[in-house]
Amino acid sequence: MREILFHNTLTSKTEPFVPLHAGEARIYTCGPTVYNFAHIGNYRTFVFQDVLRRFLRSQGYRVNQVMNLTDVDDRIIERAAAAHVSIREFTDPYIQAFLQDREILHLEKPERLPRATGHINEMVRLIETLTAKGYTYEKDGSIYFRIAKFPRYGQLSKIDLSGIQAGARVDVDRYDKADARDFALWKAPKPGEEFWTTPIGKGRPGWHIECSAMAMLYLGETIDIHSGGIDLAFPHHENEIAQSEAATGKTFARYWLHAEHLLVDSEKMSKSLGNFSTLRDLLKEGYKPSSLRFLLASVPYGTQLNFTLEGLQQAASSVERLRTFADRLARAEFPAGTNPAIAQAAANAMEKFEAALANDLNTAQALAAVFDLLREANIAMDRGEFRQNERAAVGDAFKKVDAIFAVLTNDDAELMRTLGLGRPEGPADAEIEALVAKRQEARKRRDFKEADRIRKELSDRGIILEDTSDGGIRWKRK
Repeated sequence: MREILFHNTLTSKTEPFVPLHAGEARIYTCGPTVYNFAHIGNYRTFVFQDVLRRFLRSQGYRVNQVMNLTDVDDRIIERAAAAHVSIREFTDPYIQAFLQDREILHLEKPERLPRATGHINEMVRLIETLTAKGYTYEKDGSIYFRIAKFPRYGQLSKIDLSGIQAGARVDVDRYDKADARDFALWKAPKPGEEFWTTPIGKGRPGWHIECSAMAMLYLGETIDIHSGGIDLAFPHHENEIAQSEAATGKTFARYWLHAEHLLVDSEKMSKSLGNFSTLRDLLKEGYKPSSLRFLLASVPYGTQLNFTLEGLQQAASSVERLRTFADRLARAEFPAGTNPAIAQAAANAMEKFEAALANDLNTAQALAAVFDLLREANIAMDRGEFRQNERAAVGDAFKKVDAIFAVLTNDDAELMRTLGLGRPEGPADAEIEALVAKRQEARKRRDFKEADRIRKELSDRGIILEDTSDGGIRWKRK
């Protein structure tokens, strides 16, 4: 296998990836907290995680990925109570929307997508283990983790605990605790709130214990990669490390990969700031999911991404270039024979492509290699130097690209229509192909009036036809 390097937040170094078990990558990724629709800042992280799993699999790894669904926390409890519905009734629509969004963005399904509420017993047992080892204390029915007892606290975020003043808020917990640095493992219920009756008392789990319990249940006490947004490094991931390693005495995660923020006007996109857009917001404005996926994937995950509509339009143009080339490659007629220079160009491009991704998923460099190949192949086609034997070599190269970036298939409108989203107008792909074939037949009969009529019909329905120099035809949606 090719050596793969990742920037490990835990060590602040870029290191070779050496999994615990040869040939297998066990990955835990923090999923959404389903009190609202996920926004595109969230999807920046989810697209990165998708590229990660796709690339590892392309390099021969067996990927076992767990992504949690946080379907219980303070916000969910409060909003469900205000709506006079159960936690399940409140969160189900947001979970279904999230799963639907993933389909639209061609995000592969993790091997497991566990709900936090389905794993209360595992969380309780983990808290009991921590209690038996002296890491917890109880106050007013809630159970807290005593950070002072875990000397390695801060190893991930490099936070200086001595700088935290009494009363400082270092966690999202809104409960009293003996030390400002401590965090809740189990929360006592407030009047009118939903709760679970367990051996450790009535209540509900804290946010951090959810991830530790589910990660270790499905992936073991030590996992290879833990990923998430950079905003989760502290306190969430720091607390995961503390409670997991206190319970097992083992390293919890060997590599920590964090996606940088998606910015809007130089500010982090977030629900709390009110500067967020959901995938559905963009689809209603006519933007394509492939454009958003390309934009989110094209900037390396460790670099902040400033989101603009202009950038989204540029991404759409890039996707169109890729699709137009793929269509030309598939449909055009090339002279028989071989052009070794083109085959070598494809091999060189794929070497650069994979080497870039192996260098901490440098997607920008990987795509640069792809567009260099596209440009070289187009020039060869224009000059009549592209040969039939190179169709397969270049085609295979672009299949490898699409196995990672997943934007070549022109299914945006079809997918949105199937899911009941986006603009309803516009013919299906099969109907377009049938009309294009009908127009080609009319042209062969020299029935140019009919050919023009079909072109106008397609144009009126949002389809642009492009006649090629070799007598073929390409189409695309406006």
